[in-house]
Amino acid sequence: MEWKEIKTLEEWDSILENSIKRGQVILKHSTTCPVSANALQEYNDYLKNTPNHDLDYTLVKVIESRAVSNKIAEDVNVKHESPQIIFVKDKSKYWTASHWAVTTEHMNAVLN
Repeated sequence: MEWKEIKTLEEWDSILENSIKRGQVILKHSTTCPVSANALQEYNDYLKNTPNHDLDYTLVKVIESRAVSNKIAEDVNVKHESPQIIFVKDKSKYWTASHWAVTTEHMNAVLN
């Protein structure tokens, strides 16, 4: 599986609305942070090996798409951190992890 990058508020609104039908997993990624680079590798490893196919996977670059990143934090009531993974169901945060807690093992335990 692969993730889809979103860049607009409209794309985020669609993902939030779709969370009523399918769980949505969002990785908030900073392109300038080595910890975030590690989290992105963990996200990609999870998607290559044992992803839950009943979920949709998204990436938001927090610097390049700051408005989208801020809106996500506001809509699901999660303090912004980067890197950060957020699992959204029914328009609400179900689970979140940040920094070094964004691991393939952690994703397997929660998402599968």
